[in-house]
Amino acid sequence: MRASPARRATVRLFVAIAGACLALAIAGSSAGGQQVAIRSLTISEGAIPVRLVGYGIVTGLDGTGDRTLGGRNAGHTVQSVANLLRRFDIEVPAEVLRLRNVAAVLVTAELSPYLRAGNRFEVHVSSLGDARSLRGGVLWMTPLVSDAGEASVATAQGALLVSDNADRTRSRVVTTTARIPSGGVLEGSLPRIAAGDGTTRLLLRDPDIGTAMRIATAIDSAFGGPVATVEDPGAVALDLTAVEGGEAAAMARMQEIRVALNRAPRVIVDGRDGTVVVGGEVAVDAGVVSHGEITLTIGDVAADTTVMSGNVNVPRGTSVQQVASALHAVFATPSEIAVILASLSETGALNAEVIVR
Repeated sequence: MRASPARRATVRLFVAIAGACLALAIAGSSAGGQQVAIRSLTISEGAIPVRLVGYGIVTGLDGTGDRTLGGRNAGHTVQSVANLLRRFDIEVPAEVLRLRNVAAVLVTAELSPYLRAGNRFEVHVSSLGDARSLRGGVLWMTPLVSDAGEASVATAQGALLVSDNADRTRSRVVTTTARIPSGGVLEGSLPRIAAGDGTTRLLLRDPDIGTAMRIATAIDSAFGGPVATVEDPGAVALDLTAVEGGEAAAMARMQEIRVALNRAPRVIVDGRDGTVVVGGEVAVDAGVVSHGEITLTIGDVAADTTVMSGNVNVPRGTSVQQVASALHAVFATPSEIAVILASLSETGALNAEVIVR
């Protein structure tokens, strides 16, 4: 029995609606994977991080501190301890000091300019002398400044947390860097960088004219008017004078707006422990890299990854994660892994940006 014209029209309409819904769902799913919030792409011009630095002394080491002795040629560690004791009205001649449980260190920190007095923050500690290890040490209260000669705005002290970094060439463990998670305390006002013309700006973390244009378009669309103007690949100026609710509310809303992001994949290598983090599935193409005692060969011959005596053979199309695992298997150091991956990127065998941290 043939369907009536009205029934056939209804069926065609239903099919058209279903197809349109399916296309929208697919498009939304595809776009959703490429959408990034503006807060992840930019920072406010006034939110540029402030870096602090200080010179300090770590005590309580088990004979692994700086190998300096007192006397005419006393090093900076001995002189620093003598100066610190003098502040407590204790006079100890530098020439009689024998210090193996003390190390001179550099203390650094990076924090938000919006922190107020009393806020705590993490500090990083690194040896300045020839200390063998900072394990078990405690940082003496250290003033932190934003620039040499400036007044201190914070102090740092506390027990050090160290992470083991294997040094394959010396067959020992190097622990000359450490951190104190809440070791810093802000005691004064932080310097802030403000726009000279009073304009509010969003600064792109990775300057790109295409990304800046998409951010400006998304903001104008969300606020229903001309609010954002692209100044250059690294900055988007904002006119929030007529925005309802004030600047703070507008900025909070703006941070959650999502825009499409098109950028090359990234491979991040930790220069300390060799950890490799890849954004997405990134594969390697044909190529050969020889570095030190390690040779990495990528080609069509090998069907499976083979590792033997410093030679690593992998087939084309192998993921970066698998290449990193193979390099770890031949005891490649973090610096060797970073150099090999960077070389592959430079020759075009790895279509990704390699960042070493």
